[in-house]
Amino acid sequence: MDIAKLKDIIRKLNFLKDYSLLMVPAVIGLVAVLLFIPTQLMSSKLKKQIVNESIQKRGKKVKSLIKNAVSRNQWKVEREYQLAFENDANQIALLAKQSTQRPLLSYKIFPEPKDTSVLLFAEFGQRYRNAVDELIARTNARDCPTEAELQKSMRSSSSRRGSKRSRRRKKLSMSRLSEVEATIMDVLCREKAKSAAVYANPADLSGYEFWEEYEYTGRNKAVTDCWYWQLAYWIIEDVVDTIDAMNAGSNSVLTSPVKRLLSVSFSSTSSNSYRKGKKTTDDNKPSYVFSIEDGLAESFTGRFTDDDIDVVHFRVAVVVSTKAVLPFMRQLCSAKQHKFRGFSGKDQEQTFKHNQITILESNTVPVDREDETHKLYRYGEDAVVELDLTCEYIFNKNGYDEIKPESVKESIKESLKKIEEK
Repeated sequence: MDIAKLKDIIRKLNFLKDYSLLMVPAVIGLVAVLLFIPTQLMSSKLKKQIVNESIQKRGKKVKSLIKNAVSRNQWKVEREYQLAFENDANQIALLAKQSTQRPLLSYKIFPEPKDTSVLLFAEFGQRYRNAVDELIARTNARDCPTEAELQKSMRSSSSRRGSKRSRRRKKLSMSRLSEVEATIMDVLCREKAKSAAVYANPADLSGYEFWEEYEYTGRNKAVTDCWYWQLAYWIIEDVVDTIDAMNAGSNSVLTSPVKRLLSVSFSSTSSNSYRKGKKTTDDNKPSYVFSIEDGLAESFTGRFTDDDIDVVHFRVAVVVSTKAVLPFMRQLCSAKQHKFRGFSGKDQEQTFKHNQITILESNTVPVDREDETHKLYRYGEDAVVELDLTCEYIFNKNGYDEIKPESVKESIKESLKKIEEK
């Protein structure tokens, strides 16, 4: 090889060697130039996208949100709302409690009587009967003429006719005599209807005859009986108050919407015990309902006695005008007022409300006025029906558990335990 060319190559290599340190920065610069162009292109596109989406679209949304933004004091409004909500809940709980705080027939028995005398329970029974009599009197209720009253009227009429027309009376045929007696009976029955706002007999209300024939058989049973008959009286009182409200302004059965109170009962048998002259018994007192098997009807409410409420079923039967069927049912389930002076009976009087009745079943039967059950009753010109209702009554435990006898509490616990075991 030519020496001169070799030297020339070596010299060029040395030149490159001298500038080798500049190669790396040069390469980096070249790459940077190559990356700069697409980066600029992408940056421009990204700017447009940011302007379009983030600034314009989202900016407008932010502006609209600013217009609808809540006040800085909104938390105060929310706090007031939550306090009102809490107050409503507390008020509902208080009303439920007050609904079961009712006046007692005797303030000497619950939860346990301090007096050991057995006369205490006979006194309760007398108070029960007196209270029922007062309810009947308050609503201006009477029954139809008794057989004794009819016989007396017949004899009186016969004696008057006999003094003037004794000879003529002998000639009267039996049919004619029956017509006269029927007329006398009708006049007497109508007079009875005009003098009362509703027909009612205390014997048709559960407990009235039970306490008339009451016999003491032990302290625990006596206290328990008094407790359940106290519940019965509260329920009967609501039924009578319903009739009183329905018949407001009427002083005659002939014009009253509610014509007759047939019965109030707590047994599983038909409430129409008046048909058979059936007397109320110990088995007819109220009892707490723990399951479907305990009730007088299937409860669509699904409510049974538990840790919060006590449930009782009862039946009420009335004769009402056909126009008054639905109004009577609404009135029965409406709120009612009661006065309460504490469970000592000595506290300052307060006025509370209670609304504890729900109708579970209803049944209507046309009235046959010639039937033995109705022949001495006069209901006026309105078409009337027998309305038979099976109802649910709710007691709030917080309202009266403090006076509930221990024997009753233990019985409830045992029943609830059996339900849980099933």
